[in-house]
Amino acid sequence: MVTNWLAELDGRRVTVEVPATSANLGAGYDCLGVALGLTNRVEVEVRGWSRGEIDLTVDGEGQGELPSDRTNRCVLGIEAALREIRGELPEGVGWRVEMHNEVPLARGLGSSAAATVAGLVAGNALLGEPLTNADLLRLATGIEGHPDNATAALLGGFTACAVVNETVEALRFDAPRDLRAVLFIPDLRLTTAEMRSALPKKVPLEDAVANLTRVAIGVAGIATGRYDLLRVLTVDRLHEQYRAAVYPQLPQLIEAARGAGAIGACLSGAGSTILAFSDSVRTITRIEAAFGAAAADTDLTGHISVVSPRNHGAQVLRRL
Repeated sequence: MVTNWLAELDGRRVTVEVPATSANLGAGYDCLGVALGLTNRVEVEVRGWSRGEIDLTVDGEGQGELPSDRTNRCVLGIEAALREIRGELPEGVGWRVEMHNEVPLARGLGSSAAATVAGLVAGNALLGEPLTNADLLRLATGIEGHPDNATAALLGGFTACAVVNETVEALRFDAPRDLRAVLFIPDLRLTTAEMRSALPKKVPLEDAVANLTRVAIGVAGIATGRYDLLRVLTVDRLHEQYRAAVYPQLPQLIEAARGAGAIGACLSGAGSTILAFSDSVRTITRIEAAFGAAAADTDLTGHISVVSPRNHGAQVLRRL
């Protein structure tokens, strides 16, 4: 019976950690991503007979903004996992959710996917982790609408993914130890819906071919340790030029990073963050200065963060 397993779970707690992610990586629109060393830590406690109430506490990014009801992406993830495992949820079940968030909202760093994956991993952990990564990716894609950020958040490292016949196919590759991501994170917020609406329904054939070749070479480079080919991969012709109509500072920021010696630079997800790769302390310093100058020149406020790609994805830190 439903009530039996709820009684067993009442008061149980689990803590999970999920990384920020950057999707697309330039030419890999909706299929490539990388996990980054900014994390959200979420503790979930089962409240068995709380009349369905959600007790949400947020520290850090999203404080005072995130919904404290069942539209919250973390809660959606928890309940999706439990329904997948048990078939239904008991009436009246509620949750205490405590979030410590480093991933900024609406900046192209996968905050929504991080919350969804955190909920799915927590829900799965509460019932002994019967769901596989393939199951979790399928559920995350159903909630998010696309798998790119969720794949990187769950698996870590560089990831390639695609929905094939309703199945999410995903592969991951480790990032090298000395690679860094220099992030310019504007105060400007851009929603995924707004930035997707800027894209045309059709694109020139030569632009599509250019992206296909760059993704092929770029993914092969990552898989074989040729990270210098990020310079090729991160040049896009399918979405960034159109998104610049909404985000006019975008081209100057990317060119500033490339001019400062970045291995590659691109819009992170739908923005507004700009990501630049480097494996040199000297170059990182030059990129930071270039970002600062370009931001000042375009009247765009924000801050710079230097993080490592993260080779492990979502993980369960504690069960009580």
